[in-house]
Amino acid sequence: MISAIHAPVLCSQRIAHSSCRSVHLRPMRPLLLAILAGPLIAQTPVTPFQAEKARTLLRTQLPCLGCHELGGDGGRIGPSLTTVADRRNAAYIRAIIEDPQRNVPASAMPRTPMPVATRELVIRYLTRAAPAGVAPAAATVRGVLSSGSSSSAVLYQRWCAACHGQSGGGDGPNAKYLPVHPAVHSSAAQMSVRSDDALYDAIAGGGLVMGKSARMPAFGATLTPTEIHALVAYIRTLCKCTAPAWSVQESRR
Repeated sequence: MISAIHAPVLCSQRIAHSSCRSVHLRPMRPLLLAILAGPLIAQTPVTPFQAEKARTLLRTQLPCLGCHELGGDGGRIGPSLTTVADRRNAAYIRAIIEDPQRNVPASAMPRTPMPVATRELVIRYLTRAAPAGVAPAAATVRGVLSSGSSSSAVLYQRWCAACHGQSGGGDGPNAKYLPVHPAVHSSAAQMSVRSDDALYDAIAGGGLVMGKSARMPAFGATLTPTEIHALVAYIRTLCKCTAPAWSVQESRR
């Protein structure tokens, strides 16, 4: 490659002949044509094993299919992951996975913490057929709510209602696409046996860490502790119940 690039210059210094330049440039033609042929793919190809591993992680360990569809499986409140490479470039997909609120603050997609290797595998899988593209300009993130009882209701409608229902009945429009029925927050029978700490941990850490469905996302990297406490308090208004006595007594010690 080096000789192909520099040979025309050396040749022109020695022999003033038009055929000399064309002879030495000929090896570069395939490279130039490949560069100009079309959009570049963002990463190295994904092997069949890596693709199957990514699909398994998405189905069983990550919350992505709680909102997004992949191969006919998963929620319907987010854009389909099956065709995402047809609509978005690789840089955009990466940016949204790494920090959705930084790039699209109006999105109802929380940032999902995951090991770097897992995140890179998922990104490579989803972008395997996408053009490289340019990442979106980062937006300025602003707090979506102010303090007060109305803010907790707005929080709930934005982050919870699609699955748990507007009134906490577990009947949100996305519920029918989930393998495990969402918790019924309006049920005193269900909520009265759960401590406030358990509700907080489920919201902050997601379903998988609580031994529940992996498709319940974690909001701890998106919402503040104050906002999560506000959601816990709002759930108590939906169920019209209090935390179990043992948990209240323990917290006072």
